[in-house]
Amino acid sequence: MTAVDGGVRPPAAAPPTPHPRLSLNQATIKHATLAEALDASVAAGLQSIGLWREPVAEVGLAEAVRLVASSGLRVSSLCRGGFFTAPESAERRAAMDENRRAIDETAALAAAGAEGSAAVLVLVAGGIPTGSTDLIGARLRVAEALTELAPYAADAGVQLAIEPLHPMYASDRAVVSTLEQALDLAAPFDAATVGVVVDTFHLWWDPAVLDQVARAGREGRIASYQVCDWATPLPEDVLLARHYPGEGVIDFAGFTRAVEAAGYRGDIEVELFHADIWAAPYADVVARTADSFDRVVAAHLRETAVAG
Repeated sequence: MTAVDGGVRPPAAAPPTPHPRLSLNQATIKHATLAEALDASVAAGLQSIGLWREPVAEVGLAEAVRLVASSGLRVSSLCRGGFFTAPESAERRAAMDENRRAIDETAALAAAGAEGSAAVLVLVAGGIPTGSTDLIGARLRVAEALTELAPYAADAGVQLAIEPLHPMYASDRAVVSTLEQALDLAAPFDAATVGVVVDTFHLWWDPAVLDQVARAGREGRIASYQVCDWATPLPEDVLLARHYPGEGVIDFAGFTRAVEAAGYRGDIEVELFHADIWAAPYADVVARTADSFDRVVAAHLRETAVAG
């Protein structure tokens, strides 16, 4: 203890231990290198991280594997594959080859992570091809891409996780907008090979979402649960509209209880895209992420163990 004005200052209280199922999606500290993101997560007491391919590519897969293994963290997912809505062409072939590389990276990084790591590759389908208005055709090409990639993913032990995005992104990022659409696309495949992502930001508005979460549970297809909040007004760049849990209108109690009831016991990622968050110190962002998760999400979890 330190004397202060004749008195004694008690030692500073240690920060609370983050919930064991909290995973920091690396996009939340977008400008961090892979090493910085791993270090920030470990320093904050987190046990898991969701990775992105770009920071992995910056150091190379072999070095990324080494860094992940040294960190002692679980890997909850790798973002991202997909963007395969183009008609048959050199562009589509390149996209499919890139997805195979992403599958290989997912397998390697999950193997490097701590026990309980998930070999999950998040897929964002892609938008309507430039110069086209064929939304139906773009969705059909997503199904065709899954048919082509599923055997490769199965051989690698990787689960492809279709992420439906809010309809405002249908034109340029994802022609899959609802959990029902994602589950219908996944239905022809073994659940261990093709699953879905439940992301509160993208799905909160859908009146059928809780029924579809239950369906996903029955089918064993929930590969990832991602949380962040929705608040208006939206920024000019609507990609950067994600808020810390508890700062907006999403019912995290209802969502989280539904996902728990559906049988999901894996890591839960906080994934934030917001200019102010990206500009803040990494340690502050991770601490605030852990606090908001504990207050708004963890209170509704029955289980604390991550399924291996």
